[in-house]
Amino acid sequence: MTTSSTSDDSATSPEPESQPPTRGGRRRRNSATTLAYAVAIVSAVAAAFVTPLGDHLMKGFLDEPTCPGEACEGKNPQNQGCGEDARTYKPAVGNPALLQIRYSEDCQAVWARVERGSPGDLVTAEVTGGAKRAAQIEYGDDKFTSMVSVGDGEFQVTACAVPKAGGESTYERYCIHATEATAWR
Repeated sequence: MTTSSTSDDSATSPEPESQPPTRGGRRRRNSATTLAYAVAIVSAVAAAFVTPLGDHLMKGFLDEPTCPGEACEGKNPQNQGCGEDARTYKPAVGNPALLQIRYSEDCQAVWARVERGSPGDLVTAEVTGGAKRAAQIEYGDDKFTSMVSVGDGEFQVTACAVPKAGGESTYERYCIHATEATAWR
């Protein structure tokens, strides 16, 4: 009699060894990862250039203000890149509000800034024969005006720090004057 033996190969054979991924599979996975990283980096760079920081960086690369002359009238000097080349006139003595006038030759504009004020105080900048700008301190102790165009030539500008009536500031109205020939620092 013949005995027939049935064997279950799967039960007695060892499990097939795991094979390492083929070289092509690994390359595809690395390529996909590399592509994902590249897309993320390009997206981050593109997003940076459409934000205010990116706008500021682009202006730095271009090295030109976005609004020379009349185009700067009434605009924020920081947003237009005009602070990059700005020089300052700030009397060192007898300046109770730490008032200053900023001048950007590239932007052909000036603006005023008060550094020691109180909420409600005003800072003004006025160009003789031109516009006048004012800004009120909302919180903290400093504020700057928007820009006043001075063109490419001679100008006279007056900046004033005006304390709020009944406010916290202890100084009285304080003004300074400057021209294109002032010793700007």
